[in-house]
Amino acid sequence: MDAAFVERRLADREVPWPPPIVVSSTGSTNADVLELARAGAPEGTVLVADEQTAGRGRQGRPWVSDPGAGLWFSVLVRMDPDGERTLLPLLAGVSVVEACRRVGAEAALKWPNDVVIDGPLRDGGPGPRKLAGILAESDGADAVVIGIGINVSQDAEHLPTAAATSLRLEGVTATRDDLLVDVLTVLHTSLSDLRREGGLLVMDAYRERCLTIGRDVSVHLPNGELLSGRAVGVGDDGQLHVRTSEKTVSVAAGDVIHATI
Repeated sequence: MDAAFVERRLADREVPWPPPIVVSSTGSTNADVLELARAGAPEGTVLVADEQTAGRGRQGRPWVSDPGAGLWFSVLVRMDPDGERTLLPLLAGVSVVEACRRVGAEAALKWPNDVVIDGPLRDGGPGPRKLAGILAESDGADAVVIGIGINVSQDAEHLPTAAATSLRLEGVTATRDDLLVDVLTVLHTSLSDLRREGGLLVMDAYRERCLTIGRDVSVHLPNGELLSGRAVGVGDDGQLHVRTSEKTVSVAAGDVIHATI
């Protein structure tokens, strides 16, 4: 990772964020940036690691971060607790999809913020294939840290499951430097829209890129219940609207399985 190159490109695009901090290895970039936030780091502080030894996904799941094989980073956003913070993970998902599309990957979103490639898994099972993951965490005050992991150059044998894929496996060649610049550029623009317009433009973009809408789904809810029906939309608040045989339910959090691909 060439931090000076990233800094120059961001300046060219009028993204007024500090140059990224690049480390060879760390436990979790999210944990590191939360510490930087507590020490007063400004919005846009970015930490990139060649390797994470304790990376995490949603609900505490491990995130495999092989050395140099992907883009593993976290970025700090400063936003009051009464702001539109619930949209930040979705906003980050749009940013990653746009960056991946710019390098030629047919990336899309599975609600709420899995970045995926549509189609069957590598073992022939029902897809989509997961390309990138996002985890947002807060310090309880005004700091929100968005952790992003994008699989870039892994071969099949270096991925944990057939459900995962990489840009290389999708026939796309990309540098981590260019990917980071593109993600941060779109993220900065999306944050401006969130603050100025409440995220309306971002959510329009989200809905255009969300595979879940229009598909039959099963949603594992945090309370252990299973909700099945047709995903009919995503509201401006980021909630998934699922039409069951009886009613339409708004879901704020849950794990989605696409019943039809």
